[in-house]
Parts: sequence; C-alpha cells; structure tokens
Amino acid sequence: MLRAEGLRHAFGRIRALDDISFALAAGETLTILGPNGAGKTTLLRVLAGLIHPQGGRVALDGGRRAVGWIGHAAHLYGHLTVRENILFWAALYDVPRGDRARRTDAVLARVGLGDRAGQPVRTLSRGLLQRTAIARALVHDPRVLLLDEPFTGLDLAAAAEFRRLLHELAAGGRAMVLATHNVEEGAELATHVAFQRAGRFVACTPRGGRGAPAIADAYRRAMADG
Repeated sequence: MLRAEGLRHAFGRIRALDDISFALAAGETLTILGPNGAGKTTLLRVLAGLIHPQGGRVALDGGRRAVGWIGHAAHLYGHLTVRENILFWAALYDVPRGDRARRTDAVLARVGLGDRAGQPVRTLSRGLLQRTAIARALVHDPRVLLLDEPFTGLDLAAAAEFRRLLHELAAGGRAMVLATHNVEEGAELATHVAFQRAGRFVACTPRGGRGAPAIADAYRRAMADG
C-alpha cells in the first residue's frame, strides 16, 4: 500500500533524510520515534507529496489523494464553522459535489462533532480542534494516514479517545505512519517501529510482542549508540 525506497533529502549541509526505506500493507502502522530535528516531519512531508525528495521514491496505492494528514497544527479556518471547514476541504480533495454534504456530516458524527457542526472553529478547545482536523483528514476516505505529533496539546481523555479512533481506522484497513517522541503513545498503536536519528533509520522492525517499556529501552540504547 505504501513503500518508500532510498529517500534522501538535505537542507544545505543538514541531512534530513538519509537513505530511508520501508513498506506498509493495509492495516499496518509504522511508529517513528526520534528527537526533535531527527527528520520525522520531513519524512512525512515527502510521503504526503509536499516535498519532492532529492533521491529515492515513494510508491502509494491510489496516488497522493489517497493520503490524509493529521498534525499538531490544525490548519483550519477560524472564522468558518466546523462544517464549513470540512466542506471546504472536501472540495479541495475533489470529493464529488453531490457527496460532500453527506460525507461531511458522516465524518463529523464519527469524531463526535455532529452537535458542534455550526460552531465557529475559533471558539473550539484544543481537543475539539484536533477532532475537526481528524474529520478534515478523513472526509475523502484516504487509504493512508500520516500523523505528525498528533497528541500534542490533548488532555488525557481526548488522547484516549483519539487512540481509540486510530485503532478503529487501522482495523478498517488504513495504513498509518505516526511520527512522535512519545514512546508510550507510539508503541500502543504500532505494528512496526522505527528509530530515526539525524535523518536515518537506525532500526526499523516489526513490533512483535514488545510492550512500551521494552521499546523505550531499545530506543534509548539506539539513540545513545550514535
């Protein structure tokens, strides 16, 4: 469903991506753990088609419109209502005109915002903003989700609800790439785990039966070995 082969990209002398490769099938989630500056966001932007890599290639079933992006920044229009925002993005994603309203209402109901559809986005809490951003990412029914530090700013209840939704999406066959520095949150969702440092994957393996403590220990050792 998603394959990256030998991705390379640099900003001046800084190597943000240095020969990164992996493959994901439907229902699989790759959690990428790494410190700030490791190149995680650059990798997601390359996978999303927002940056053209200087080397390597990305193969994605369904093309770029099969991708949904969820990050720590909502990228919503504060003066529009929740529903108006999702309708706007549905149009940008080329959802057929006759399906936009139906899909918008369905996805808002799915993320628990049906009763907030008419509320201006600027009045929403951080948790509700993130729910709206999730609805935006899902309205075109993407096959692949890219998540960049998506738990930033969420309280415990909102984060738990978000994890539940991500589990449902994975069970429904979506492939996901999650970039985070939070080992516990990342490990819970992962089928595969990668440790990224200075633009490189220093490890990329199936999670297997490892829990968060074992993954955290392996991550600390991988970061210290460099």
